[in-house]
Amino acid sequence: MQKVQTPESKLNEMGFMLPEIRPAVGNYVGCVRVGNLLFTAGQGVDEYHGKLGKDVSIENGYKAARQSMLNLLSVVKQELGDLNKVKRVVKLLGFVNSTEDFIDQPKVMNGASDLLVDVFGEKGKHARSAVGMAQLPNNTTIEIEMILEIEE
Repeated sequence: MQKVQTPESKLNEMGFMLPEIRPAVGNYVGCVRVGNLLFTAGQGVDEYHGKLGKDVSIENGYKAARQSMLNLLSVVKQELGDLNKVKRVVKLLGFVNSTEDFIDQPKVMNGASDLLVDVFGEKGKHARSAVGMAQLPNNTTIEIEMILEIEE
């Protein structure tokens, strides 16, 4: 009989560990539950700084998006206790620190989207927006918000 993999075991198999939760930089909480939906606050990254199209390559932007998603999954796990309680990833909103002429925000955001599909399979497929921003807090390369449907 084949053992069912959990999202956490899939992450470990892929060589990823969920990081410690980053402290909020303002007066807000990391996530809010409303019914069977979980809304996260935006999560940036400490590892990547600067603008896509100037300081940061698309490849490193992709890695930054993946790290941002790992940060978000840490928040979700703390709230739910278990990533198996995620029924569906509903939507991502990605803010990419970009130069005025950079147009490949979707390629950068694939770092987050690919990770979710690898970890959650079909229920990791989601709607998404990827937008360029003139600046982000602490000059982080990316910030991502997520909406999840969760087990009640």
